[in-house]
Amino acid sequence: MSHTLFQVSSDWNHAGTSSGIGAGIAASLLKNGIIILGVPRDVERIKKLSDSLGTTASGGKLVGMKCDVTNEDDIKSVFSYAKDQFGGIDVCVNNAGLSHSSSLLTGDTKEWRNMLDVMILAPCIITREFMNQVKERGVDDAHIIFINSILGHVVPPQSPHFYCATKFAITAIAEGVRQELREMKSNCRCTSISPGVVKTEIFGRAFKAEDIQKAVEDVDKLISNGMPLLPDDIGNTVLFVLSAPPRMEVNEIIVTTTGKLLL
Repeated sequence: MSHTLFQVSSDWNHAGTSSGIGAGIAASLLKNGIIILGVPRDVERIKKLSDSLGTTASGGKLVGMKCDVTNEDDIKSVFSYAKDQFGGIDVCVNNAGLSHSSSLLTGDTKEWRNMLDVMILAPCIITREFMNQVKERGVDDAHIIFINSILGHVVPPQSPHFYCATKFAITAIAEGVRQELREMKSNCRCTSISPGVVKTEIFGRAFKAEDIQKAVEDVDKLISNGMPLLPDDIGNTVLFVLSAPPRMEVNEIIVTTTGKLLL
């Protein structure tokens, strides 16, 4: 399994039930001896998570570095740091995300641009820079993972439609990357992981203060219809993808709650 993993994530809180997908991935992979370079906006959170997880007997550990994924220079500096400290990155997990509650017909342009920068442009820049250092090192078995969403495949009524659009874009980007890797005759792999409802803090962040009570009620309805996925479930999915033998590439995984058709 690869030695060093670069994970860009918006949510690293690992306290109780509000833990984020980034924390779930870190917790699942550290025990397998993987060094994780996590790059959130709030580096204090990742320091707390790193302290709670510690260093495993197999050498796995979580290292944090602050990064604003809307700043290309920040992204490039992360890869420079990784080269100096670890010799490079073997796995890239694109997991940054956010959502605003405004609709397509009444939405705020500033909020839309923010989502485009974080959820579409940033993963493209990160993936490009990742592959640049992969080629520079002569590595031919690296892995690119996009944390997508079921909303990148379906558009349910009353869903956050602009958010859906950004996730549909990730579905297309992941396939495009896979095709370009084949054109390069590269053995590097690309996987899109699309979860259904995962219990994380993004639910609360997706709504303005005046809408927060409705947001909580909507989430409670989703959860009352069956247990949601947990961040550790997505961490275990990433572990499965990385454990696949060289002959096998997992292109797309849709992960839903048992017994549910979609969400």
